[in-house]
Amino acid sequence: MNSPRFYCREPLAPGAHIDLPEPVARHAVRVLRLPPGATLTLFDGRGGEYEAHIERIERERVVVALGAWQNIERESSLAITLVQALQAGEKMDFTIQKAVELGVADIVPVESRRSVTRLAGERANKRVAHWQGVAASACEQCGRNQVPVVAPVEALDRWLGRPADGVLRLMLAPGAEVSLADLPPARNVQLLIGAEGGLDPQEVIAARQVGFQAVRLGPRILRTETAGLAALAAMQALWGDFKGE
Repeated sequence: MNSPRFYCREPLAPGAHIDLPEPVARHAVRVLRLPPGATLTLFDGRGGEYEAHIERIERERVVVALGAWQNIERESSLAITLVQALQAGEKMDFTIQKAVELGVADIVPVESRRSVTRLAGERANKRVAHWQGVAASACEQCGRNQVPVVAPVEALDRWLGRPADGVLRLMLAPGAEVSLADLPPARNVQLLIGAEGGLDPQEVIAARQVGFQAVRLGPRILRTETAGLAALAAMQALWGDFKGE
């Protein structure tokens, strides 16, 4: 974990000699100033990682030699999907970055009635691509070798219409009768978080109708950029790998 870690989208193979993707090469040489011979770790998001070293540097080109594939994973035992209503400004970047660090498996950005940000068409596609990059960068930092998928943006009402079997579906509500700690351990969870101002009452009703259970996470009202991350950390502490087992 001491050597710099980089994500490469193209499939990697033991013994291969490859050119680092341009953004990765630029960061390795211009920012980290890695010289020829420097050791680094590469992963392609398909599981495991490769120890590699820089063979040569030619202007913008950085050629590396890959060693053996190492079956190293730092994935959570919990499969948590964060269903996050669109947040304003850079809050989505922050939420996605930290959610990945906390072990989330998938991220579904949804447009809710109270979402300030509205995305559609090519603009939505560009934002999702950007968020996927944020997720990959977070994996580089935290040591994960499997990159969570950021789903295309869609309306919350439409997403709620999709069936989900064998999944614990949760949404946070300060006045809920049940706390997160009251629930039995779960392995497969969908966590729904509203935008600024929370979920619209009609959205809460619709979520309940498809199996979402309201739970409280302490007596305080949390902001949208805090709520999901706090819940993820609590679930990891109660049921996941924060327990250190």
